[in-house]
Amino acid sequence: MQVRCEPLLGSAKKEKRLMLVRHVSRILIIAILFHATFSDAAAQATVRADRRPSVVLILMDDLGYGDIGSYGVKDARTPNLDRLARAGVRLTDAYANGANCSPTRTGLITGQYQQRHGIEWPLGSVSGDSARGLPATGATLPALLKKNGYVTGLIGKWHLGFKPEFGPNAHGFDEFFGFVSGAVGYYTHKRGDGTPDLYENTTPVEVPGYLTDEITRRAVSFIDRHSNDPFFLEVAYNAVHWPFDVPDMPVSARHDLPQPDAAGDLTLYQGPDASRPATRRDYVRMLERADEGVGQVLAALERRGLTNNTLVIFTNDNGGEWLSRNAPLSNRKSTLWEGGIRVPLILRWPGHLPANKTSAQVAMTMDLTASILTVTGATIPATYKLDGIDLLPSLSGRSPLVERQLYWRIKRPHEQRAVRSGRWKLLQDGSNFYLFDVSDDAGERHDVTAAHPELVRKLKGALDEWEKDVGTHYRLASGGGGRP
Repeated sequence: MQVRCEPLLGSAKKEKRLMLVRHVSRILIIAILFHATFSDAAAQATVRADRRPSVVLILMDDLGYGDIGSYGVKDARTPNLDRLARAGVRLTDAYANGANCSPTRTGLITGQYQQRHGIEWPLGSVSGDSARGLPATGATLPALLKKNGYVTGLIGKWHLGFKPEFGPNAHGFDEFFGFVSGAVGYYTHKRGDGTPDLYENTTPVEVPGYLTDEITRRAVSFIDRHSNDPFFLEVAYNAVHWPFDVPDMPVSARHDLPQPDAAGDLTLYQGPDASRPATRRDYVRMLERADEGVGQVLAALERRGLTNNTLVIFTNDNGGEWLSRNAPLSNRKSTLWEGGIRVPLILRWPGHLPANKTSAQVAMTMDLTASILTVTGATIPATYKLDGIDLLPSLSGRSPLVERQLYWRIKRPHEQRAVRSGRWKLLQDGSNFYLFDVSDDAGERHDVTAAHPELVRKLKGALDEWEKDVGTHYRLASGGGGRP
């Protein structure tokens, strides 16, 4: 028995030694792989720490001031926008440059009052009006960023001109996917006159699916493809602009009815008296799908390790429509009452801006232009005057809040002018003047004109001087641009 066991015992010792060698080898391999992975991650972290910040600007359309959770909504779920607010700075007194789409987008792209460029009302898609647009100067936001070595992209709505010479690529966007008019069907991707309006750069394309989802998908793709370069990405959702096409709508319920050219975008408009009714619940479903898209964009930044080196900005182009929640403001889009121009604004940049902060800094869309150009180190031509200011010093706490004097003017449906100076806002609506202390009365319920006639005269004089500065000309569109 003993003789028979000896070979077996020797074999066991050999097997034990072999197992030990294998175990040590595995440890060495794991250590080498860990070292390589850690070194690569450390190298990437070093590169990203030294790299200029990227910027993602998320712009929604016709969203109400009070339509997201951090601004008080109760009947909609916006967890991703709420998470963005908790991680950044939420402004309570931010304004759009205009009461409608094209004017505000002009202010964003140029960094100036839109009156300097003669665009004070939405560019329509009717005959004659479609010949107008914002001329490319080489000094717009994407153009200056591109000259500074940034990859630039616009995904979504443009609405600053139909011709290629007025288009996103002409203004400095390396990549564009979206539509150029004021409104399209979310499934048909057509304007109100039935014209297809979806482009990849300057090439017409046909892409199936719900437009909000496609904008999100393209935005995520842009981040994935350019994660190793500093980039500027504008994600311009058309949600929650009419037509109120809800996500996951059955094919049988969709509408594709070409209209006469003279009708323009307004054939897509759905008011409370429309034959094709819409509800607040429809609106909320559209909003919540856009919020899901915002979550996917933020997740793409996190997945690529870009969160800490990316300034993310969220805002809206003007006040909400009739289905929007503008509370506690008065009136809505297309007016210069607070409900037409005050908008949500959130900025997140970990390590540079505080988290979960609310700021009463008065701001305007064109301030975002100045802020982006400053943080990216872009060179601004000496002959080019920005009307906006860099918001980052006051929002970060490095400097006190800046008292602003901001101006608005629209000529139709009837003339309105407004100026906000500190806590005061003077609104001229037709021949009537109203004075409000909007720091305490955001709803503009208490007109104090009679108590401060001297202040009314002073602010009216300031409005008159501003008009002289920006130009009193008003290039009226030849067609009916309408509500977009």
